[in-house]
Amino acid sequence: MSPLLLAGIFVIVGLILLIWSADRFVYGASSLARTLGISPMIVGLTIVAMGSSAPEMLVSSSAAWQGYIDTSVGNALGSNIINVLLVIGAAALLKPIAVSSITLKREYPLLIVFSLLGAWFISDSSLTRTEGIILLAAFAGFIVLLIYLARHTDNNDPLIAEIDAEMPQPTSKARSILWLVTGLILLLASSQLLVHGAITIARIAGVSDLIIGLTIIAIGTSLPELAASVIGIIKGEDDLALGNIIGSNIFNILAVLGLGAVIGPGMLDPAAAGRDIYVMLGATVLMLLMSARLGRVQRINRYEGALLLAGFVGYQYLLFQSVTV
Repeated sequence: MSPLLLAGIFVIVGLILLIWSADRFVYGASSLARTLGISPMIVGLTIVAMGSSAPEMLVSSSAAWQGYIDTSVGNALGSNIINVLLVIGAAALLKPIAVSSITLKREYPLLIVFSLLGAWFISDSSLTRTEGIILLAAFAGFIVLLIYLARHTDNNDPLIAEIDAEMPQPTSKARSILWLVTGLILLLASSQLLVHGAITIARIAGVSDLIIGLTIIAIGTSLPELAASVIGIIKGEDDLALGNIIGSNIFNILAVLGLGAVIGPGMLDPAAAGRDIYVMLGATVLMLLMSARLGRVQRINRYEGALLLAGFVGYQYLLFQSVTV
């Protein structure tokens, strides 16, 4: 079997295990939290949101640990770009996304601020351990804020009903802990497998570590968000679908980028600072403008979804051109 084919198998198997183990990890953690009497709103805004970003966290940490900081950063930036352009674009094209939850409106400014902070740290084409610690400290503060919001959210907020509908039913503590531990172990193993396969492909194909992080790994680790958002839109849970993306993007900047910087700080591919942070910021601002619609019904319509998807195709073409030049 050729090394390229073997690496491709590693990537596919790693992705499948990564997505499945993340689902089991979230199920175990959510069920355990419900069994312990933690409110569904807190579970939904923290544990479930963190679980959806678990693939990015584990993959970026694994890549940074192995010395591939560009892959780690590419995964964080690429996941945010893909979440907006591909995931929100595809979901809105399927059905317009209504924006009505006050919780989401509170998180939009935070997403902009944290995205600017991450972009500022990357702008000098390097990430230091100190910057990583700052990002992780901000992440801890954000979790505390989410818990506060969950406890003080108006009961009429549509997000509450949507989270309640999606929460797994509590099961025994032993079963919850079993799935929690099993999911975490498989997350660690599958992330190692995925990174090894992706880096091998990059070496054989002559592609940079950054491009691999922005494409194969970022798209793969964003599949849970894509599936959750599309299913949420079909079921009419617009706030939950959009909230998953906003929360995931904040987690990617603070936790995924922060973990990579703490574990493996170093110099970055200049393209990350000269191209990708601007695409990420542009996509983030565009999503905000589409959602705001001052004085009109707040929603992201199908035309705007098509525009976001066109942006995703254009960005992938830009990356492909950078490889072939």
